[in-house]
Amino acid sequence: MNQLQQRQAGFTLVEIAIVLVIIGLLLGGVLKGQELINSAKVKNMVGDFRTVSSLVYGYQDRFKLFPGDQTQAQLDLAFGAGVATACSPVATAGLCVQNNGRVDGVWNAGGAGTGVATDETSVFWQHARLANLATGATLLADVNYRPRNADGGFIGIESGINAAGAAAPFIAGMRGSFFICSSGILGRYVKQIDSTMDDGNTAGGSVQAAVDTAVRGAAAVNTAAIVDGTQYTVCSSY
Repeated sequence: MNQLQQRQAGFTLVEIAIVLVIIGLLLGGVLKGQELINSAKVKNMVGDFRTVSSLVYGYQDRFKLFPGDQTQAQLDLAFGAGVATACSPVATAGLCVQNNGRVDGVWNAGGAGTGVATDETSVFWQHARLANLATGATLLADVNYRPRNADGGFIGIESGINAAGAAAPFIAGMRGSFFICSSGILGRYVKQIDSTMDDGNTAGGSVQAAVDTAVRGAAAVNTAAIVDGTQYTVCSSY
């Protein structure tokens, strides 16, 4: 009997190669897209530092003082009676000393998005916004009052001086007239931010990083120890 030869179904090497090329192109497109997203985030975060520092100088040019450092009388003269809120001194010394040429208080003062009147660092944002140097809510009680970065972390500013008048920056050893800090930044972005703004050394220079859970006075983390998926607080000195 003649046996019918059966053809076996399958893919040729050419077909497999074509599929692999297509998969490679798709993966390459995804990776390139992610790279573009990451670059956009880094650019946005770098822009935050530069924007805040610019508004500080712009406010000083106009009012001769830092935002947050004015008395109520000065604010009433600048923006109208009862429009702006001056900081209110509390038992904790050093958070609100008006007209001393500093932004007193801690950079991360406030609640889960809301501001507080106890720290110059918090009313700073209201004053800058009323002067049309920044956008955002002007009511301290607004849950969107505190500015955030592209990853949702908080942005803040401080002079880094304690109640005794001594230097006490959030990240130990940093030097400057004031510091801008931004929290919740992934390690993969931290390294790019430092390379863009400073020297690429996250434990030295004008841009440094500490783990997001760090307390005031914590040491900066060396670049080699930065973990891509871990969140950090990045501070820049001016």
